[in-house]
Amino acid sequence: MAAEATWVSSYHWSVDNPAFGGLSGIEVSDDGSMFIAVSDRSSFVTGSLVRKEGIIVSIEDYAITPIRGTGDQQDSEGIAITSDGTVFVSYEGVHGIRHFDSLNGTSAPIPAAAAFANMQNNSSLEALAIGPDNSIYTIPERSGRSDRAFPVYRLNAGIWDQPFDIARRGAFLVVGADIGPDGRFYILERDFTGIGFRSRVRRFGMNGGAEETLLETRSLTHDNLEGISIWDDGSALKITMISDDNFRIFQRTEIVEYRIDY
Repeated sequence: MAAEATWVSSYHWSVDNPAFGGLSGIEVSDDGSMFIAVSDRSSFVTGSLVRKEGIIVSIEDYAITPIRGTGDQQDSEGIAITSDGTVFVSYEGVHGIRHFDSLNGTSAPIPAAAAFANMQNNSSLEALAIGPDNSIYTIPERSGRSDRAFPVYRLNAGIWDQPFDIARRGAFLVVGADIGPDGRFYILERDFTGIGFRSRVRRFGMNGGAEETLLETRSLTHDNLEGISIWDDGSALKITMISDDNFRIFQRTEIVEYRIDY
């Protein structure tokens, strides 16, 4: 039986703070109670997800922490966290990845893959994920051509390689990634149709095979979903996604959740 994702809830989050917005990556705790998001204007946003019967009803104790000491790397897009709490953030302005020992601490760049230098401006390292062995995986938003697969880059023991790629299917572009508790590789894709956004989630084996499409929405179903986190609530795998409102009044910050059914 093929897997599919069933919509659970959509929470519209609004904060009266000019620094709030542009949330383009998210990591949710194992129990679904807390999150760390990254804004594309160089800040971390954290908070507690208050749930009633599993559905998000409010967000409490939120905080916005400016990301400091990153130099020219300001357009933060993807976020991934290792089991020891080390935070990695990917950037698409100056293409690369940095690691942080804490949200308030300083950061350092990790060595870039040679391929990063040739990536398109404003379309590079949107997606970031951490494997069970703490290998780093990243994917550019655009592959360079509509008939070219998306390359998946991996940093393992200080060496970059490209273990597999992901076929482009239609007009969708990659904007987020995560490796779930099931050991599979999930990607979030987005397509702007002119009137709104469509979203799609696919998952793969860790060799790029066994492709499954879990969900594909129509335009305007959700806002500009860019961040994805996969976690297990004890009864099913959950997909939590967050939207980037681009700091525009006609868009919204939305936290959307789906349940994966078999």
